[in-house]
Amino acid sequence: MTKETDIRRGRHCTFLMHVYLVFVAKYRRKIFDQDAIEKLRGYFASVCVNFDVELVEMDGERDHVHLLVNYPSKLTASSLVNSLKGVSSRLLRRDRPDIAARY
Repeated sequence: MTKETDIRRGRHCTFLMHVYLVFVAKYRRKIFDQDAIEKLRGYFASVCVNFDVELVEMDGERDHVHLLVNYPSKLTASSLVNSLKGVSSRLLRRDRPDIAARY
């Protein structure tokens, strides 16, 4: 990726907006294994596609996940975070009931 291709252009604006997010498990419990982190990566990617957002990087550890997201100016960071957390929590609890029981 070059600097020129990273810049997004609208009709009346030019922008490059990134947000770095860290989602932490409640009480920093060590509930995420590698399978859960890969599932979260898929959930985050699907939400990003729906919002026209680029998931630049995602990584996780046993008690938290990191995301670097490039998002358009028409979207607020708070609405993006709300959707990312809500969808990922709901789907992870559905697909991995063992995590929901420990959480």
